[in-house]
Amino acid sequence: MPCPEYRRMSSIATRTGDDGTTGLLYGQRVPKDHPQIEAVGAFDELNAAIGFAKATCANIDHRSELERIQKDLINLMGELACAETDAGRYAESKFQKLTDADLARLDAAVAAIEEKNVKFDGWATPGANLHAASVDLARSTARRAERRLIGLPAQGRNVRPLLRHYINRVSDLLWLIARYAEQA
Repeated sequence: MPCPEYRRMSSIATRTGDDGTTGLLYGQRVPKDHPQIEAVGAFDELNAAIGFAKATCANIDHRSELERIQKDLINLMGELACAETDAGRYAESKFQKLTDADLARLDAAVAAIEEKNVKFDGWATPGANLHAASVDLARSTARRAERRLIGLPAQGRNVRPLLRHYINRVSDLLWLIARYAEQA
């Protein structure tokens, strides 16, 4: 039995998910294996994988971009974490959302690495060094998150095209960063 002081403190263990459900952004409960929860979970895994890649990154520009992507993913997950019936409410909310400028930033980052004549031929074989391997892990996690995102409309949850474009570009950028890290 926990001590009385412990019971008065806030706890991450709310026990509301003990029945196998979890809450969407505005309170609707869905099964933990609901397609939206699967998508949000895949992006959460991506955020953690990018955190690992960031922790192994010595290049200040790449590290900064990885951190910015992590912040963008929080915004993306927020948008995915509301029911279709609440999508309009979310669009009108003060929550930060991904914008065309975020996509343009990624396009610029891709172009900057491509200008350095990073060499690549066909498929990558991850593992040349710790950082390259960690970025490739993030890249493959990004592709899984992208697949979960692409599947949502078939499950009744529309997705702004910008979100699809953004995650595709994140994957491209991670692939280039990994190739750059192999040659550094």
